[in-house]
Amino acid sequence: MRLSRYFLPTLKEAPSDAQIVSHQLMLRAGLIRQEAAGIYAWLPLGLRVLRKIEQIVREEMNRAGAIEILMPTLQLADLWRESGRYDDYGDEMLRIKDRHDRDLLFGPTAEEVVTEIFRAYVKSYKALPLNLYNIQWKFRDERRPRFGVMRGREFLMKDAYSFDIDEAAARKSYNRMFVAYLNTFARMGLKAVPMKADPGPIGGDLSHEFIVLADTGESEVFCDRKLVEMPAPGGDVDWDDLQAVVDGRTALYAATEDMHDAARFERETAEGDRLSARGIEVGHIFYFGTKYSAPMKAKVAGPDGKDVEIHGGSYGVGVSRLLGAIIEAGHDESGIIWPDAVAPFDVVVINLRSSDAACSAACEDAVAKLEAAGKEVLYDDTDERPGGKFATADLIGIPWQLTIGPKGLADGVVELKRRATGEKISVPLDEAMARLTA
Repeated sequence: MRLSRYFLPTLKEAPSDAQIVSHQLMLRAGLIRQEAAGIYAWLPLGLRVLRKIEQIVREEMNRAGAIEILMPTLQLADLWRESGRYDDYGDEMLRIKDRHDRDLLFGPTAEEVVTEIFRAYVKSYKALPLNLYNIQWKFRDERRPRFGVMRGREFLMKDAYSFDIDEAAARKSYNRMFVAYLNTFARMGLKAVPMKADPGPIGGDLSHEFIVLADTGESEVFCDRKLVEMPAPGGDVDWDDLQAVVDGRTALYAATEDMHDAARFERETAEGDRLSARGIEVGHIFYFGTKYSAPMKAKVAGPDGKDVEIHGGSYGVGVSRLLGAIIEAGHDESGIIWPDAVAPFDVVVINLRSSDAACSAACEDAVAKLEAAGKEVLYDDTDERPGGKFATADLIGIPWQLTIGPKGLADGVVELKRRATGEKISVPLDEAMARLTA
């Protein structure tokens, strides 16, 4: 992709109302554009990252046995009345009437819709366990939307819903999502710590938040340091028996500030392992039993032929929110530092003098070879001064920078920079290409 033909509206300064680093950098790097309070347009660079995050989430849900569907953004109010949540949910629900005076709402979550789909088609325990997931835009009418995509009103969310014959089976489904979440966040370069959480309006008696530690996090968290150091379980686990994996994480102390018990923290955690930090919630999972199946009559015939109410769980990942979390966890004074897996491009090739024929030919040859090797390349072929090109490359955070200029070519070298470390080396172009395509 030639930068001269791309749409990348960067800013030198962030708007004054952008209070946190991720919001400032997303605006400055041209990832998003605010259209209304808490509502954003996703610009090309931001959309590329959003789609990569979405794909990682999708792959890990599929690997854990969940099946993707797509549910509507507008939902019937009658379904929410049936579950008893329509009046309980509060002012965050955006309520709408259509031309026929029917009550609708812009879905903040989809337990009711997916339960209605389930009860329409699934009649026997033999179809269980079942987990259906959805990656869809949601809306919550926050009173004070702030912090950019971290607390917006419209957001992209992955929400999965499990259906099981009884509590024991439902807890196995819960464990699958618990492990899938650890793998998902690890693939994005994040260390997420599961912490026991308040179920809130979703309901139930078992819930965990997944918290990414970041100096600019939204809330204080407390945990055993060993949790942060644990590697992700990986995909080669025994998906039918994950209790030991989950127990190994939940046996160690971890709590958000609203669930924190200082005395228990000191009692259960060695002094050297007590970690107090700031954190950002990136996922939340719930087991809620028959909270929805009972009022909505979602039943299946059990092994004895008698109808039983299914046990359910729901599992959310803030896909758009993750961009903010990743930036909060990875940035410096120059801009964003994307992990390789979610970066909008793999390499930015910087042409220091686009008017020089030999320099441009070398750049275009490098771009062609990188793309042939499967790399996603942004080619800065603009007439901008070198300092401006370097500043833009650092701001947008692409993992590798390959700089080609007339002087370097005359000396037989190019410059290769790793954005995450700032390390620069001058090497022959062939060697730089070998490193980038290894």
